[in-house]
Amino acid sequence: MINVVKADQAEFDVRRGISEIFAEGFTQWLGFFSKNPKKIAAAFAHMFALDQFYVALYKGQVIGMASCTDGTSLSVKLNTKELRKHLGFYKGSLAGIFLKKEFASPFVNPSPGVGSIEFVGTAAEFRGQGIASQMIRHILEHTPYEAYLIEEVADTNIPAMKLYSKLGFEEYKRRQIPVKRAKKIGINYLISLKYSK
Repeated sequence: MINVVKADQAEFDVRRGISEIFAEGFTQWLGFFSKNPKKIAAAFAHMFALDQFYVALYKGQVIGMASCTDGTSLSVKLNTKELRKHLGFYKGSLAGIFLKKEFASPFVNPSPGVGSIEFVGTAAEFRGQGIASQMIRHILEHTPYEAYLIEEVADTNIPAMKLYSKLGFEEYKRRQIPVKRAKKIGINYLISLKYSK
């Protein structure tokens, strides 16, 4: 049986499991820093604010993750010293600079009553089994917000787009990736989605 819990209330330290799913799921974004998912997982394990994350657990293993914030609290906090330790001085420093802007910026104008769902991921061997659906439904049912935003979904992430659509999320904005970068990472647009209760 799969159990969804707040990450800071799990019976064991879920940080490593979260970071392994993160490394698998965000490879296309993080490939510059290392091609080795284990190295990526070790480098980023420190950054997750466990009080903002939910995890899906199965037989003592983290098989899914997602965070939900109020748009002002951060779900991740990067430590450049920790990144350098695992990625080397140069790449660790660059990761600290570039990813801070990408991961660690709260909403510009957060609205009361609006939650932000971020970092949704499922362990590779459990994909396609409804884990992400179960986690998002849990968040929708157990958090106090009237509306939920998912700020950036790659247009080429068809499984995620289908999932969010099935759960009732609707597109409200899309941001085009510069053509050169789009060719490199295989993503044309970042799509923003909204769900209202």
